[in-house]
Amino acid sequence: MAAEFAGTMILILFGVGVVAQVAAGGIGDHDSIAWAWGIGVALGVYVSARISGGHINPAVTFALAVFRGFPWRKVGPFWLAQTAGAFAAALIVRWNYTEVLAKADPGHTIKTQGVFSTLPGNGTLPVSTWGALRDQVIGTAILLFIVLALTDLRNAPPLANLTPVVIGLLVVAIGMAWGTDAGYAINPARDFGPRLAQFITGYGGAWRDQNGDLYFWVPIIGPLVGGVVGAGLYLGLIGRNIPEVDREAEAAGRKPEYDVS
Repeated sequence: MAAEFAGTMILILFGVGVVAQVAAGGIGDHDSIAWAWGIGVALGVYVSARISGGHINPAVTFALAVFRGFPWRKVGPFWLAQTAGAFAAALIVRWNYTEVLAKADPGHTIKTQGVFSTLPGNGTLPVSTWGALRDQVIGTAILLFIVLALTDLRNAPPLANLTPVVIGLLVVAIGMAWGTDAGYAINPARDFGPRLAQFITGYGGAWRDQNGDLYFWVPIIGPLVGGVVGAGLYLGLIGRNIPEVDREAEAAGRKPEYDVS
């Protein structure tokens, strides 16, 4: 739990921090947001991977429990730690950017709500609640499909401990390709923790979108569903078809034989 707290906190310090810098400070653009989120993911995984596996995302934890034998008794504690880490980091960002946010948006309105939490169409485009939910299912399915491919030891994963870097690049790519409809939360803790932090620090409308609709549930339910869909697709299309390696032969220095039965 400590590792998941710390890893998710690192993720949000970079992710929410860069959005505050761009949206409220006017420094940077969408590309800098995508890159900082991806780097934050890579660093958060490096921080926590040795102890907890570096989930830093309830959707990852849930999908691994469904398909990969992660203990169900640990799911709730991991979710709690991830959300708490995101909440703590968002409070730090909120505190540090107090003056800048007050200058950009004195009423703490929908104008800067997207600094901390996601909105349909990023608060400006005509995307419905259900359209945003669809987007979150698809985006998180892509995330988990590729995360499982990158961490499957039978599937030529990145070597030299570079997996977190490649996962970070994956998040950069999702941000650049799937950031329009719902701000690519793809992580319930990433959205709910900062949303709670902004609510208790002056953003009274934090639970709703620009249309006044109750929206906070979308970046929670969508990623949880999408993660299971993506993980299931990977295992069905790729994972079950990868031949098993003869580990004893490999350890002995002989050419490994594959079990293709």
